Amino acid sequence: MKVVSVVGARPQFIKAAAVSRTIRSSYGEQLVEVLVHTGQHFDHNMSAVFFEELGIPAPAHDLGISGGTHGVMTGRMLASIEAVLMGERPDWVLIYGDTNSTLAAALAAAKLHVPIAHVEAGLRSFNNRMPEEINRVLADRISTLLFCPSDAAVRHLANEGIHRGVSNVGDVMFDVSLYFREQAEQRSTIRTKLGLEPSAYVLATCHRAENTDDPKRLCEIMAGLQVIARTMKVVLPLHPRTRQVLATQGLLGTLDGMVIIEPLSFLDMIALEQSAAAIVTDSGGVQKEAFFFQVPCVTIRDETEWGETVDLGWNRLVGANRERIAQTFNELTPGQRDVFPYGNGTAADKIVRTILAH
Repeated sequence: MKVVSVVGARPQFIKAAAVSRTIRSSYGEQLVEVLVHTGQHFDHNMSAVFFEELGIPAPAHDLGISGGTHGVMTGRMLASIEAVLMGERPDWVLIYGDTNSTLAAALAAAKLHVPIAHVEAGLRSFNNRMPEEINRVLADRISTLLFCPSDAAVRHLANEGIHRGVSNVGDVMFDVSLYFREQAEQRSTIRTKLGLEPSAYVLATCHRAENTDDPKRLCEIMAGLQVIARTMKVVLPLHPRTRQVLATQGLLGTLDGMVIIEPLSFLDMIALEQSAAAIVTDSGGVQKEAFFFQVPCVTIRDETEWGETVDLGWNRLVGANRERIAQTFNELTPGQRDVFPYGNGTAADKIVRTILAH
């Protein structure tokens, strides 16, 4: 059996690492994986370093597609992925998450009548202004197998009338975090390089279009981080898009008290996450990793797909308001412990076994 796995962005590399490793280590005689990289994230710090650290095989097809509007990017990916699928003739197309790469691969597969397996199905923010929400809803509608990370995701699909092919396998990112957390402690030197003591800094990230494309929101977020930086060091790895917007708005030179660094490798990132006093982010993946490592999180969004992290007290939604960001940081307390809504770290094995069973 042959499966074509399509990835394109940092979170997808992380998720694919767990499944690809499981295929190679346990099911290599039954399943051949062909990896396709769309190129959506192409910068070395956002792409190649993840393949190296996570042990992901080099892509069989590197499409080199990035930039442009959502429509232009998705259209170019759709055409290129279709050509790959026509040449490879796979039994399955495996997609991850909710990026433009996810939607393009799903559309290409559906039009060629190749069954689709969607990892991280059923997530909903219920905000249709988010491109990710559109991508995930459409991908779920045309997938044959829908691998959900939680019971809540299963319920979302049921509420939309989707029952067939749905299973709660747990979260592959939990698999990856369990596998690499000790390696990060042993191999990463980022805390030493930055002179950081455990629990003496805040780790912050900001990259979503809803924040970076809105000057008022971005200014409020940076102002909130500056308030936090008056009492605790703030480490801010800058996404390329965020850096460009801040430079255009003349805000880069105003981030007093913050440690501004380039995007981090996966091991460096989870090394900093594990030892942070708190995390401030708009990233879905970082919200979950904070939860996995039981680090309090402030989410600079108005909603989240990962409601379990909020319900269990580890995550607070504050939007883009400087006062709320600073006040919530000062009020953070640990959440509920010993509750595991995202499975037991065997999601990848369940995914591969389910695909083989079909």
